Amino acid sequence: MRRVNVVGTSASGKTTLALALAERLGVPFIELDALHWEPNWTEAPDEVMRERVTSAIAGETWVVDGNYAVVRDLVWARADTVVWLDLPLRTVLRRYATRTVRRITMGEELWSGNRERLRFLLGRDSLLWWILSTYRRRRREYPERLAAHPEITAVRLRSPREARAWLETLPRRAR
Repeated sequence: MRRVNVVGTSASGKTTLALALAERLGVPFIELDALHWEPNWTEAPDEVMRERVTSAIAGETWVVDGNYAVVRDLVWARADTVVWLDLPLRTVLRRYATRTVRRITMGEELWSGNRERLRFLLGRDSLLWWILSTYRRRRREYPERLAAHPEITAVRLRSPREARAWLETLPRRAR
């Protein structure tokens, strides 16, 4: 594994796993959310996002955290492995609630100075709505997407325990 994309629904643990994987492999970590979000929760235009990702993945080794459709073709064209965190919805929702409460309580800065706010918790623009509206579709579409790329090694992890156990099987490499 030299170029890995960690994908999954929001709050599935992509960032946590991708950071641990990048450290274990001794390769750069690339967070797509950081390339996507600009100040005041403004989304980068598609062409800007594609330019940022093209530059970020130009190296020979990396772990990319995220699954933005607008750049999937760029990332998967260079990836040798896709790790799909396919966790149960109840696990994702528990992680979402825990993470959101922590972020709001601590005033945690995310990307470009953005912070989660109470007013973002409900409604059609909320992350909760996004999780609920995309969860089943992703579970249906990812097997097809991955099957369409036989050149990419696909790893499907269905629980936090399985993800930890898989990570422990990988050799540690120094940077």
